[in-house]
Amino acid sequence: MPLYKRGKTWWFTFTTPTGERIRRSAGTTDKTQAQELHDKLKAESWRVQRLGMKPKYTWDEAAYKFLLETQHKATHERDKSKLRWLQQFLRNKPLNEVDRVLIDHIAQHKAKKTSPSTANRFLALIRTILRKACHDWEWIDKVPKIRLFPEPKRRVRWLTPEQVKGLLGELPMHQQEMVIFALSTGLRQSNVINLEWNQLDLNRKAAWIHPDQAKARKAIHVPLNSIAMAVLSRQVGNHPSRVFTYRGKPIAWANTRAWRNALQRAGIENFRWHDLRHTWASMLAQQGTPMNVLQELGGWESEEMVRRYAHLSKPQLMQHAELVSNVLDDTILSHQKKKEARENL
Repeated sequence: MPLYKRGKTWWFTFTTPTGERIRRSAGTTDKTQAQELHDKLKAESWRVQRLGMKPKYTWDEAAYKFLLETQHKATHERDKSKLRWLQQFLRNKPLNEVDRVLIDHIAQHKAKKTSPSTANRFLALIRTILRKACHDWEWIDKVPKIRLFPEPKRRVRWLTPEQVKGLLGELPMHQQEMVIFALSTGLRQSNVINLEWNQLDLNRKAAWIHPDQAKARKAIHVPLNSIAMAVLSRQVGNHPSRVFTYRGKPIAWANTRAWRNALQRAGIENFRWHDLRHTWASMLAQQGTPMNVLQELGGWESEEMVRRYAHLSKPQLMQHAELVSNVLDDTILSHQKKKEARENL
């Protein structure tokens, strides 16, 4: 009997052309729906095994497989959130029906409520999953072209030394210490707030960020300069495990009302806590730090991320540009003398 009940839910069973016995729940209490699913899967099994056709996978199956394979990603939870939103458009949709028309519809719907860059993050996730389904899993034969919205290039926001001084003067003491440490090390907000004493070697003047704490999922070695060491020395004894605390308790968040009010009093607009990292990188670039060294210090995975600061180091390139003049001086001078000699003949 192909259909039978377990409790209130219908189940079905059938045998594939190769003799394999399939038994599964239809996930419904409606007998007609259960029969339709049974017939569909049985027919698909025949097409796959007798005609050599690929099985028809759904978006749900692809999204689930993608999440299983990317649990190590720093963006795993954000990917799950995006996929939950996408379900209203893609739930139970066969992968070969996720075409350009449907994707454009999703893009326009998302762009009405968010910025182009946010909409692009959702489109990029769809594209990544479809590419895996095509090239890695061989579930589909081709990937539809996905057009992303144009995004304005975001300028790097950083503070001048005078602005840093003004901001520090408006911050409460515990936030002053975190800001000074961030400006001295370039660490991200979460790495500063969650820093523990067991991540420090004060004798070697070094700290390290574990791979699961780093955005690129690679360990970061952090050399501690004299300013950073002074900050750490003032935190000794405040807490047994955490470095930065407030009233004896670990700090959970840096973007507080006190932070925002300090920015306002200092006259600093359009500035995020993360921009302290940009300020650190900008200061190093302006002091002539090579881009490859800056990349390693900041723990950036790609050179492209560091190129944002390259224009700030251009004044430092003059000394290298002058090396050419040293080579050309004698050559050009000799040429000019010969030219003058010919003209005087």
